[in-house]
Amino acid sequence: MKKQVKIALALIIGAAVLFSLMLDATSFIMGGQFGRGEYPEDRSSEQTAFGWYPAFAADYPREEVEFPSGKLMLKGWIYGAEHTDKLLVFAHGIGCGSEAYVNQFCWFVDQGWCVFAYDAAGSGDSPGDSSVGLVQSALDLNSALTFIEQDERLNQMPKVLLGHSWGGFAVGGVLNFDHDIKAAASLSGYAYPLEMLDQGAVNVLGKGGAMLFRPFSHIYNKIVFGKYAKLNAVDGINKANIPFLAMHGESDEFVLYSLGIISQQDRITNPYAEFYTISGDFSHHNDYFHTDECNRYVAAQYPGDESSQEYLLSVFSNSHSSDADKALFRAVNEPLLEQINAFYEKALS
Repeated sequence: MKKQVKIALALIIGAAVLFSLMLDATSFIMGGQFGRGEYPEDRSSEQTAFGWYPAFAADYPREEVEFPSGKLMLKGWIYGAEHTDKLLVFAHGIGCGSEAYVNQFCWFVDQGWCVFAYDAAGSGDSPGDSSVGLVQSALDLNSALTFIEQDERLNQMPKVLLGHSWGGFAVGGVLNFDHDIKAAASLSGYAYPLEMLDQGAVNVLGKGGAMLFRPFSHIYNKIVFGKYAKLNAVDGINKANIPFLAMHGESDEFVLYSLGIISQQDRITNPYAEFYTISGDFSHHNDYFHTDECNRYVAAQYPGDESSQEYLLSVFSNSHSSDADKALFRAVNEPLLEQINAFYEKALS
């Protein structure tokens, strides 16, 4: 009997040690996947300024603000503060900060919008050792909206949301909270963070490794996000029952089309939800922000991963790029933005 007890205890202790080691390994892997999203060291240099705010500062002044999100004080900016009729709140993708979309902000300012953008946890000019995880973007957007609702200028305007990727999830996920939002548009947003997490594990570890990793990644997600661990965009879209536009590139290899909000039409009961598939040669995760002319130029001159925003920026940052080339990079996909703007205007009217 004593021998059986010893064996049982040894098995229990061994299982506990193995479990602890797997959680440690999971934490290490998660730390690598959700590291900080940094800006270039110098956004004002001759080679890089054209793609960041310094190139727009003279024509589009902005105001800097700070607001709390959890234990962090995040940085935010108000573009087009002279406009007081309508407010667009933007949530950026993972691995960067809001400034990666500055040319889009300026386009919306030209359409009469006041734009509120911010750098989420562990991103850009905001503090944090990491971007935490896939749910974090919705929590930071919730904090941003709480700040806006307490600001005497901003809280007077009807609010709409726009987000891309990590932020594309956020604009759906945040609708689980109680905010007065008139409409929201998601670009390449995933619907369920846990499903996206599982696919990420497959990409890194393969199917076999992902199956072993899955329970531990879900436990880790629960430890990190607590009661918000199962927060998802579908529940938020259905709960809010407001106009919601889900757009997704059919060739997206970062947030697969099958994991996007756009693929959840059978689960979305909100009658005001609309869905639009971005198709064609430039329908990846980032390239549709640019004009076809820009994308064709890159594809012809610099063969590589043309779907990557970082790749595109590096192409136009080289010393041989002319001012005309850089203007090509800065040009927005106006038909896409016009479609989003028309969607908002319809909702506000």
